[in-house]
Amino acid sequence: MTQATQIDTTQLSEQIQQQGTWVPAVRQEMSRVIVGQQELVDRLIIGLLVNGHILLEGVPGLAKTLTVNALSGALHVDFQRLQFTPDLLPADLIGTLIFNQQSNEFTPKLGPLFSNLILADEINRAPAKVQSALLEAMQERQVTIGDTTYPLPDPFLVLATMNPIDQEGTYQLPEAQLDRFLLKVIVDYPSFEEERFVLDLMATSSPITKTQSITDAQTVIASRELVNQIHVDDGIKNYIVSLIHATRNAEQIDPSLKNLVRIGASPRGTINLTLAAKAHAFLNGRGYVIPQDIKDLAYDVLRHRILLTYEAEAEEITSQDIIAKILERVPVP
Repeated sequence: MTQATQIDTTQLSEQIQQQGTWVPAVRQEMSRVIVGQQELVDRLIIGLLVNGHILLEGVPGLAKTLTVNALSGALHVDFQRLQFTPDLLPADLIGTLIFNQQSNEFTPKLGPLFSNLILADEINRAPAKVQSALLEAMQERQVTIGDTTYPLPDPFLVLATMNPIDQEGTYQLPEAQLDRFLLKVIVDYPSFEEERFVLDLMATSSPITKTQSITDAQTVIASRELVNQIHVDDGIKNYIVSLIHATRNAEQIDPSLKNLVRIGASPRGTINLTLAAKAHAFLNGRGYVIPQDIKDLAYDVLRHRILLTYEAEAEEITSQDIIAKILERVPVP
């Protein structure tokens, strides 16, 4: 890093620390109703900062809905929870045209997808047509009803959940749709101490579930400008590309990984890992990315982009294991 770059990143870090005061304030407010799940909260904020969507995997009852609802309250934005079922239709998400007999013409009725935060609960229970409609909304940030295209609000974040234990009546998510998600986050059970605190906080007929407004959507959108300016050194860029290439040629960095990876991460994985690392640096008040930012987010960015062979599945090897080996073998700048 040159001296001029150091001065720029120092000034940028100061701007980030000044403008990013809403991040710890939002965390603090959400901690009033959410016990633990700090990583999930941070991943949601990262998604908002880089316009990315998040796929959650976890058993029911781990406060996924409560977390998104609490975030919408703290940011003073709209929130919709959509329960995905096999009989769901695209019109149930995006809306439809209704014939007005008085004016003798069709008028649009916009669906619940026109909201800032969308919780797509059990997304893998929806048929292909619904998933395709959601795919356009996620990628293009617009939906088409009839002959007219309608832009979705900004910010727009889809948080989709998948239940890992109940697979009856589910549809496989297309690989193209999986790749559209910025992160796939595994939500695990709370620790003993956290669950004990949950008991004290929630074991009542009227638990605290609402958060106070801390900031607004415009502040989040303004923060994106700073995230875009965060410096990524050439060495860090080469490290990111090396990690992505290692997912496609895993046996070259570790012979034990031969015949375990069917498809590695796409170039979208390269872009998303860089964007997520820049947002992670913003959360930590830095104007530059460090290797630890990459390591902290590599699992969430890559776990759904690495498709395993039948041999790997037979040996009960997961994409998590592959990523761990890659991080261990690829040299850190």
